[in-house]
Amino acid sequence: MPVDVSTDIVIAVPRDKVAAYAGDPSNAPRWYVNILDVDWETRPPLREGSRIGFVARFLGRTLRYTYEVIELVPGERLVMRTAQGPFPMETSYTWESLDAYSTRMVLRNRGEPRGFANLASRLLTAAMRRANSNDLRRLKNLLETGRH
Repeated sequence: MPVDVSTDIVIAVPRDKVAAYAGDPSNAPRWYVNILDVDWETRPPLREGSRIGFVARFLGRTLRYTYEVIELVPGERLVMRTAQGPFPMETSYTWESLDAYSTRMVLRNRGEPRGFANLASRLLTAAMRRANSNDLRRLKNLLETGRH
């Protein structure tokens, strides 16, 4: 059963600043609760074809996977994909200016779980929705308070 979770938040910071911070994989451990480590497999800066390794903790398991950037429109959209593990997934960020001082960010995860992950797709969807909401709230707090 496919999983498709889309979560959004409004951040009282201009779009270019939100996109620059959230779109830099090196910052992911600061605002994603479950991401423990990031390792650039290709040299920065981020561009289409960049490969970034992540170590994450999700539902009690440590996961290692590599995302490849498949689309990048600076300040507007970032799409990354992994085909590894029991849960091949695509993650996308989009940023939209609501006015000169606020940004709507959408975080979307979609994929086709395999094996046990497929059987637990309803649980995965609920857990991802919760985690994404928490992560976006954490990002909002970091950016709006300047503690990033």
